[in-house]
Amino acid sequence: MTDRALVVVRAGALTTVQDRGRPGHAHLGVPRSGALDAPAAALVNRLVGDPPGAALLETTLTGCALRPRCAVTVAVAGAPCAVSVDGRPAPWGAPVDVPGGALLNVGAADSGVRTYVAVAGGIVVEPVLGSRSTDLLSGLGPPPLADGAVLPLGRPHGPHARVDVAPQPAPPAELVLRVTPGPRADWFTPEAVRTFASRPYRVSSASNRIGLRLDGPALTRARPGELPSEGMVLGAVQVPPDGRPVVFLADHPTTGGYPVIAVVRTADLPAAAQARPGTPARFVPVRRR
Repeated sequence: MTDRALVVVRAGALTTVQDRGRPGHAHLGVPRSGALDAPAAALVNRLVGDPPGAALLETTLTGCALRPRCAVTVAVAGAPCAVSVDGRPAPWGAPVDVPGGALLNVGAADSGVRTYVAVAGGIVVEPVLGSRSTDLLSGLGPPPLADGAVLPLGRPHGPHARVDVAPQPAPPAELVLRVTPGPRADWFTPEAVRTFASRPYRVSSASNRIGLRLDGPALTRARPGELPSEGMVLGAVQVPPDGRPVVFLADHPTTGGYPVIAVVRTADLPAAAQARPGTPARFVPVRRR
């Protein structure tokens, strides 16, 4: 039994191991996966002295509780939340020293959806196709955390950052998604295209790591029938038969048969990862670069 490990005391609603994912395997039917809010994940790794691609934890809404078997340095950022060590308040967005055997509690998100927990040395579960990320669609990588799970830790890479709190963007009060036309925009009526670019939507509670689902005006097709399956990319806005757009996130399928009306700029996807159900959302067309 190694002493460099974390014991999961409370797994929360959905806590997974993530890193930068496994891009480059779409031809095998494997999604890229990885942390949905990549800047927040890179920040907490930097705070504890780990490289940007080190594996960490991504929590969803309700946080988690962890007990390290040895003294560790951790950092918590992303969706704002209360952090405590053995019941005593600890900083969010800054390095925290946690003694061995102490209880680190990462509380429910006050706003936003996903909180990231990095531990100096990173989480060193067995990689699959070069990544330690949990992929909810394909089942690759470690399963979502369960109470009692034990996560091995690596050796610290270097000194942690010396900051009181690291600045980071607040979760969106309104989600603004810049889009370029998709390969199947001509499958929709001109009125549907105008509606897509001008009418407001709201984030649906059915959203997950696979896709951000939106409630709002349905988009009417100009063509009947269905497409043969074709390749899908991160940020693709697919429109299923109910006419409500779905923005593909990190665990999205690599192929699909519903038409893609647009593609969201990659820079806007971290905000999508933090948009709570009910958040207003709108699509803003931009020119291709």
